Amino acid sequence: MAERRFLCGAFALFAVASLALAGCRDSGKESEHFELSGRLFVFNYRVATVQYLVTLRPLKPVGEGEVAIATFENPDGGEALVVRQQIWPLNDKVTINSPPLECVVKDRPYKVSIRIEDAKGGVMQSLETTMVSAQDQSVLPDKPLVVGPLYEPNPELKGHPGGHLPGGRGVTCPPAA
Repeated sequence: MAERRFLCGAFALFAVASLALAGCRDSGKESEHFELSGRLFVFNYRVATVQYLVTLRPLKPVGEGEVAIATFENPDGGEALVVRQQIWPLNDKVTINSPPLECVVKDRPYKVSIRIEDAKGGVMQSLETTMVSAQDQSVLPDKPLVVGPLYEPNPELKGHPGGHLPGGRGVTCPPAA
């Protein structure tokens, strides 16, 4: 009986200590509404594309009409790529994908800026980061390996089982810095 009271008391003390520690946890600045929870380059070998993918985690309840506007450095040297993503209040994360990219270089840092705006267009938060790819885009085939709804082999790649064409992707990339 005494052992049971001891265990109950120990459990109660553990529960109170856990709650106290949770209350002391640093949740960031008051102005932070989101945190960057993931960032990576997505290489899709089957369709010969690479994209930026960034995820955000809400730190506070999300209001109606909030949007994330991501500005990605363009690896081919052109204008920055801008993606506007609606933020839904019931989702536990926000996923932002860029359009397909060209000229991604291994180990080169690329700049990414994300602005969170409220329903009226006011800036709630700004996030800055860099992304680095572990692969060059040269690992991808030059054209999609399959086409159509039945995933038929791409006729443009006939005679090129590795997916690399003599003329390459047909894109001129800036020199690596």
